[in-house]
Parts: sequence; structure tokens; C-alpha cells
Amino acid sequence: MPRPVVALAGGVGAARFLEGLVQVVPPEEITAIVNTGDDRDFFGLRVCPDLDIVTYTLAGIVNRETGWGFRDDSFHCIDALGRLRDDTWFALGDRDLATHIQRSARLREGATLSRVTAEIAEAFGVAVELLPMTEELAPTRVVRRDGSVADFEEYLVRDGAPADVREVDLSAAARAAPAPGLLEALEAAETLLICPSNPVVSIGTILAIPGVRARLEARRSAVAISPIIGGRPVKGPADRLLPSLGVEVSALGVAELYRTLASGIVIDRADAALAPEIEALGLAVRIEDTLMRDSKIAANLAAAALALAGTRA
Repeated sequence: MPRPVVALAGGVGAARFLEGLVQVVPPEEITAIVNTGDDRDFFGLRVCPDLDIVTYTLAGIVNRETGWGFRDDSFHCIDALGRLRDDTWFALGDRDLATHIQRSARLREGATLSRVTAEIAEAFGVAVELLPMTEELAPTRVVRRDGSVADFEEYLVRDGAPADVREVDLSAAARAAPAPGLLEALEAAETLLICPSNPVVSIGTILAIPGVRARLEARRSAVAISPIIGGRPVKGPADRLLPSLGVEVSALGVAELYRTLASGIVIDRADAALAPEIEALGLAVRIEDTLMRDSKIAANLAAAALALAGTRA
């Protein structure tokens, strides 16, 4: 059955926002549509970075310093693998590996990614419905100025997210079928939220899935939270990717990207001076503390987004 609150989500920023959202909305009323453009196989195991970040954060076991992986995890397996191969740049913790082993085993048995995601969420006690954007592999690829192409995790982790980005290729997402129930969830939602995630490689990938953008544009009622504060992303390489779209690295640039999808946007106090320009785009603006240093700030931010949506107090 569709849930009343639907959020488009990427990784760390979205996970922290959702951690606040479940304090003001019962988690059983929330669906998070999660980016899977970063998914790929490592060492024969299917890894879904954003799904795992959201799951671990909502379960209260995430490594708060990194924003990903298990708190207090060890890395004995990856260290041992380093003696056998030279591609161990993607560090998977020992307890984290259990998730990937189980996911891979269930996928080989014929279970869908949506089903496996639900099983993993239940095992970790997460009541928010986590819905992958698609059940197909739909890798986001980054094209550099020298013409080289890398999957997003290669660009981000292996290569250190350099600034020489010519293009972000979302064509795989544009060819992928939406996960079952995804479009119905968007249509039935009372409240649509766009989490403070990378607009290009997190939210952008979800919007590239056929039917998603059209449904959001038809409603134009979503409320977004800007992931840019004072001209810089809180985390991740948005400042190196937005220019490839010709978009300014600012809350105003984010608002311009979302203007056909959203009715409002929450921006940080540091960007209050941009409010008149954003309002001129036709978006309502709410100014809040958006740097989620703790769960109380995240809850206040979630409440502000809901109030701007006008569907809840």
C-alpha cells in the first residue's frame, strides 16, 4: 500500500535527513526511493552503497565519522585480499561484507533487488520502506576531459573525485525500468521530498528513470532541501559535477535544477541572501540550519520541509 511521504534519496546527506524525518513522521508512513546508480560488483558481491548507507543510518549502526559502513568495523578480509589482488581500493568492512554476501546470494537465487532490500531492512529493524530506483544495473558513468570513462565509484573512491569532469552519463538509468511500485508511490504520495543529496549523481539518476521526472513535473509539489551551503557541498563532489551541467554551485543553482519539479526549497541560513532570486523562479523558500550536525537539527530540518510542503505541521 502506498505510503503518504515519499523521499528521493542518495547516500549520506539523505540518510541523515531521513534520520530526522523518522522523528517527526512515523517510519511506517515513509518510502525512500534510493539511488542505485552507484551499485556494482566488487569481488563477486553486489554492493549497493546508497541503500546500505540509508539502512545502516536508520538502524543506528553507521560509522558516523565516514557516513558509511558499520561503526567500529574491522577490515581484516580486505587487508588479506590485498595480498592476492591489486584492486582493493573500495574498502569493505568485515561486518559490512555480510550484507553484500546475503544480497548476492539472494539475487543469485532469483530474488529481486526490491525484495532483498526489504529483507535486509527488516533484518536491521528499519521500518521505512526502502525502494531501489530500479532493479536493473544502471551504472552512472563519469566522462573526464581526456575522454576516459569511469563508473561513479571508480571516479569517487579510486580516483579521488578530480575536477576534470566533462560529462556525467546517466544513459543507463534512462534505459532502466522503474522498480515495481515506484511510479505508483510518486503518484499516491501526499508529500514529496527531495533529500539533500547530490543533484547530479544521486537525485539526477532517479530523475533519469523513465516516468519519474514526468510525474514530479506533473505535480510540481515536491519540497527540496539544498545540499549546497555557502557555495560548497557538505559532502561529496557536487561542486565538481554541477559545472558539467552548466549549473552554478550554489543553492540558487540547485533551485534552478529543481524549479520544474518542486514548489519549495529549504536553504541554509548562510544562503539567505539568495532567497529573493530563488523566489523569482517560482519557488517558496524556507531558511533553516541545514548542516545536520546532530539528529535534533535533522529533525528540525525535516519538520521545516514538511511545513513548507503544507501537508503537515
